[in-house]
Amino acid sequence: MKWNAVGWPRCRGFTLVETLAVVALLAVIAVMSTPSFVAWYVRDQVDARAKALVATLAYARSEALRQGARVTVCRTDGARHCLAAGQPCGNGIADWSCGWAVLAERGGALSLLRAQPLLAAVSIAGTQTNLTFTPPAGQLIGTFRSFDIAPRAPSRATQGARWRRCIRIAAGGRARITEGACGAAS
Repeated sequence: MKWNAVGWPRCRGFTLVETLAVVALLAVIAVMSTPSFVAWYVRDQVDARAKALVATLAYARSEALRQGARVTVCRTDGARHCLAAGQPCGNGIADWSCGWAVLAERGGALSLLRAQPLLAAVSIAGTQTNLTFTPPAGQLIGTFRSFDIAPRAPSRATQGARWRRCIRIAAGGRARITEGACGAAS
């Protein structure tokens, strides 16, 4: 060990070559891990959107029971107006990722109870018509419905059932989420 003039041991830092080698190694690790972080983020968005839609459906059903009125869930545009079946929203998307609203029928007019904004990164394919819950049991008008939720731009990292969610709505109005596409057996 070498000593300096004051009697302290002489300390040396890292050389430039050693520092550059560590930085290069960290860069390689970051580049290799980025796709998995992006895939994780996309899966998180799919899960969040599925949970938001199920929560909205449960809320609409409970409001139909509580208020004793028809409550409708519909796809909306940016101004919170219901879109007709197959009509695209402002960015050209024609599925439920445009956003949706819960509307209660009061005195022949619809009043907004709750709204969910646009999330274009996630595709929500399903029925193109509005969902209406009716009192006294909160039943859904129509037949069994389902929504298939998946990344809008799938990549190699986000393929397969792990990246998709299916929401199935029974005629009684109860919704549940399953992993995988709606067409797959669950």
